[in-house]
Amino acid sequence: MNELPSPTLPLSPISLPRGSLHRPGHGDGAAQPASAGKGIEVAWARHLDEVRAAQRLRYEVFVREMGARLATPVPEHDIDLFDDYCEHLLVRTQDSQEVIGTYRVLTPAQARRVGSTYSDTEFDLTRLRSLRARMVELGRSCVHPDFRQGGVIMALWGALGDFMVRNQLDTMIGCGSIPMMHNGVAGGDVAASIWAQLRQTHLAPIEYQVRPRLPLPVEQLDTSLQVEPPALIKGYLRMGTRVLGAPAWDPDFNTADLPLMMRLADLPQRYRKHFLGA
Repeated sequence: MNELPSPTLPLSPISLPRGSLHRPGHGDGAAQPASAGKGIEVAWARHLDEVRAAQRLRYEVFVREMGARLATPVPEHDIDLFDDYCEHLLVRTQDSQEVIGTYRVLTPAQARRVGSTYSDTEFDLTRLRSLRARMVELGRSCVHPDFRQGGVIMALWGALGDFMVRNQLDTMIGCGSIPMMHNGVAGGDVAASIWAQLRQTHLAPIEYQVRPRLPLPVEQLDTSLQVEPPALIKGYLRMGTRVLGAPAWDPDFNTADLPLMMRLADLPQRYRKHFLGA
């Protein structure tokens, strides 16, 4: 296997941030996966082939299943410039070690190195500048279609909560994607309707609101549909996530992306023990 560079080396292509980050199993030896129950385990990628496994899963979900159109340097892998700077969280089956779920995490230090977050390419995040020192970006979340019963996402969220606490980080941001073809309805009407609902119930205070660089034209769309957000966004909202503003249109993934922010201080008590150990 191609082991990624050590914490003391400068970044190079496909290197992951090391520094003083605390991950499960971080230390002199190899990272040890943590059991997540029900035949799955969660671990942070330490080798190039583990990152590639996550990128293959992303390609299967985003391109083959959802129809994204991506320019990628490695066939059948979803790869972009941010991958080299991110930590990659994996959920694997314990028997076959197949990667069945993944997130990537961009830390504040690595965001400074690459020059921005992915969310910065879709939104003007000027109003979040006071939060950036302790803010991570979550992205490229996906789960294999055979394992979408909730356990994989819960395992990922548990590991993310531990990561945040150990590294004294308190804010997560990311883009919550709504497919332009959603529940059999084509176009942006579903996304516009979801935005119309959530701006009434889950909109962040004005000091944290952001603007899309390529806005979904919600004023030209039907915002009256009685539809629910995708399951992942609903899960975020249950944990105290706030919507930061109107959706952007992502033409590559053909989705409407809502800017989301979750602060650990806002996590409801019923989730604190599971995700924060508190």
